[in-house]
Amino acid sequence: SSEIRNLEVQSADDVAVLEDCIHFSLAKTISKTEEKLEREGLPDCLDDDIIPSIGNEIGAEAEIRFLKAKLCVMQEELDSIVCECKKKDDENQNLKSRLKDTEEENTRLQRTMSMQRSQTEKYKMLSQEANKKSEGLQQEVMALEKVLQ
Repeated sequence: SSEIRNLEVQSADDVAVLEDCIHFSLAKTISKTEEKLEREGLPDCLDDDIIPSIGNEIGAEAEIRFLKAKLCVMQEELDSIVCECKKKDDENQNLKSRLKDTEEENTRLQRTMSMQRSQTEKYKMLSQEANKKSEGLQQEVMALEKVLQ
């Protein structure tokens, strides 16, 4: 199992990262893998759970076909995940745009509310002044009525 771990650590550089997948080509990967197998041969540790328990019973060509099929499935999964990520990015951009619009609308409504508050205060003061003037005029009217009587 330590050999398997070492092999996993050594092959970690071959792991596809989303940024690396932009120019990913399945055909290139397959041909590189085939060339590597031809140069180096099959790894010593075949019981690494890549191929089910029949791994030792099938030939090298069958194993390569199996691995190619598995690679194709993984590529389809990767394509699906990349597509899903793009959809999520689009949705995220849409939500950011909506958030920006909402914040702008909120700012506009805050300004409108502030102007309406100031107008309300202004009209309250005018109303109070008018009430005071009205009371003064009523007192003047009452005084004039007393003078007339």
